Amino acid sequence: MLPGQEVNIDISISRLPTHTLIDLPVYVFRGKKEGPSLLLTAGIHGDEINGIEIIRRLLEKKALMPEKGTVIAIPLVNIYGFIHTARSLPDGKDLNRCFPGSRSGSLANQLAYIIMKEIIPNVDCGIDFHTGGSRISNFPHIRCVLSHPYNIELASMFGPPYIMNSDLIDKSFRKEAFKREKTILVYEGGESLRLDEKAINEGTNGVLRLMNNLGMTRKDVEHQISVVLTSSNWLRAKVSGIFNSSIEYGQEINKNQTLGTITDPYGQTKFLIKSPNKGYVLGINNMPVVNAGDAIFNIGN
Repeated sequence: MLPGQEVNIDISISRLPTHTLIDLPVYVFRGKKEGPSLLLTAGIHGDEINGIEIIRRLLEKKALMPEKGTVIAIPLVNIYGFIHTARSLPDGKDLNRCFPGSRSGSLANQLAYIIMKEIIPNVDCGIDFHTGGSRISNFPHIRCVLSHPYNIELASMFGPPYIMNSDLIDKSFRKEAFKREKTILVYEGGESLRLDEKAINEGTNGVLRLMNNLGMTRKDVEHQISVVLTSSNWLRAKVSGIFNSSIEYGQEINKNQTLGTITDPYGQTKFLIKSPNKGYVLGINNMPVVNAGDAIFNIGN
């Protein structure tokens, strides 16, 4: 591949039961000068659409060609899950728990193997885009291991509203990349199967900031200072009923602040949800009907 060139590569994955070929589209942008190699991936979970839209918009705006270095963009990793609007693959496995994969394993393991063999050796660092799960909206933030100095440096270059300490998970893409001395950060924003403009805009601007700070480009994007959080915990419903939040996700909250209510369907009881401590709301359960024990607010400190 020549300097200043853009290439679209289709990596053959497998076939559907109909014998329809399934390829993994990979977009490669090489600058005219040498520099770092940045990986952007989305859709490891097929129902997480916001990251796919972030990379799509960057491709549409032709914003990924660097002056220095190389950008490798994979807008949609889990094509099978995307087709079925499902988190997992047809074999029922979570792709993000199947790394480093194997050449002859399950469908998920084969896909993980291809990514580790064909993509990871060619990158220095990357952002893996995710969203909250079903019914959960995550406020835009980066997850990384704060005890690794380059993680916090790279996350600060991206400049999300929040940077959240998050340990490496066995068999995850992030951990297996780390074993190969590649730094992959996880971006979280929005809810599965729903487009969230806040999450998309923050993710898009974060990529442009990161490319600027890595010396790859000189884009016009505003600098943003991140709040660093060392831990987070889910506040769970103590009673069952109809849940109403009185705050917005991303909001700073105080200890004993009322965050919402849980009422019965008949207007006879009302339970106030109080914050156990000062912090920031990283996630909210959008489900109006909850049972005792359901996670309702994710609070970072």
